Amino acid sequence: MKILVIDDDPAMTDLLRLVLSPIQAAIFTSNSGPEGIELAATYHPDIIVLDLMMPEMDGWQVCQKIRESSNVPILIISAIDNPGLIAKALDSGADDFLVKPVPSGVLIAHILNLTRPRSIQANTISAPAAAFNRQVK
Repeated sequence: MKILVIDDDPAMTDLLRLVLSPIQAAIFTSNSGPEGIELAATYHPDIIVLDLMMPEMDGWQVCQKIRESSNVPILIISAIDNPGLIAKALDSGADDFLVKPVPSGVLIAHILNLTRPRSIQANTISAPAAAFNRQVK
């Protein structure tokens, strides 16, 4: 698995590299939006962990730019706890949003969920939905 972490704070990218080490993934980091976009195009990560509040190019812009060429899962991790801004991030193409501070186990669980093969997710989701449809009819 390849994980790309984009956050303007080098201490945060170092911390995330440490927190994500149990996954045994190749972890690439960037401390700027434009560089993060380049790394995404170069390394084709399995998931991107992205901060919102960055200078030069914010997380919303980075997310939109990546979505122009990729459907890689994007997990936003931000100190912003505003429903409107969270909705804006999801509308920009993010797949999930966690508010800092995030317990490491929760972060890893969200990453593994977002990178789980889609066929497994489809089977997991469709079975209960099919059962519900049978009950309603």
